Amino acid sequence: MAAQQNQLVWQEKAACRGPLADVFFPPSVVERKNEKLAREDRAKQICRECPVVADCREYAISIREPHGVWGGLSEQERRQLLTH
Repeated sequence: MAAQQNQLVWQEKAACRGPLADVFFPPSVVERKNEKLAREDRAKQICRECPVVADCREYAISIREPHGVWGGLSEQERRQLLTH
């Protein structure tokens, strides 16, 4: 229970909360590669200013989150960390 509460604390401080969250996940329609890279870059810019980016990254890696930009890392970047 305490771990869940701690998780909620960092999420409440995340810079991606609210309407900005859309850039962190792929849209429901097909996205071209250049559109995906631009969207991920916008998300990563937000992450660079986020006070809880390290907590977010650690969480995403620990649960092997397969989707979106978390802690400044894309899906592919997180997979690469897990395989090395």
